[in-house]
Amino acid sequence: MARKSVREILTDMKDISELMVDLSYAAIMFDSREISEEVRNLQRQMERLNHEIRTKAMLSARTYADAEKLSGLLQVASAAENMSYAAVNIVNLAQCQTDKKPFLRFVLKEAEEKIGRLVVSESSDMVNRTLADMSVESETGMRIIAIKRGRRWIYDPEGNVSLKAGDTLIVRGTEDGYEMLRKHVMGEQKWPEQAPKERES
Repeated sequence: MARKSVREILTDMKDISELMVDLSYAAIMFDSREISEEVRNLQRQMERLNHEIRTKAMLSARTYADAEKLSGLLQVASAAENMSYAAVNIVNLAQCQTDKKPFLRFVLKEAEEKIGRLVVSESSDMVNRTLADMSVESETGMRIIAIKRGRRWIYDPEGNVSLKAGDTLIVRGTEDGYEMLRKHVMGEQKWPEQAPKERES
């Protein structure tokens, strides 16, 4: 397997830290120890990536100019790491101080972007179609951050993942986007057909 560059590792750290924040909110909203544990697992992955990116940066810097450029990237990596620690603190707070859960849920419900949960109906035409095929986020503005299928969780699902009847979706986005996606997931509305690609002239 090809080794990743500093920039590629940084992109991974940014994506993982954002996912961790989303999952930490979901863990509070739905009181899920499984999601909380995944946040902690991702934190361990972040620690490995942070060690790797700092090691690569030190080995890559040959001149003062190189060091200055890499310093900026490491600052971004540090910010991503801080986000990941904040996500862990959120799930720890929710589990250790149960009296604060109602307040935390209230705060999250008041946020502009919301975390929601939907169950895919057998009557939905989203069943057996991939996320990439449907362009869910582009069509609705809602991001599917996790899927629970039976007892198994799929975190940060990729485009090749197909939806199945009975899947529980953990989603993030606006209230309008949530309502739009809900209608499709419940089978109340048909999923919009993708516009045909223009033929090359």
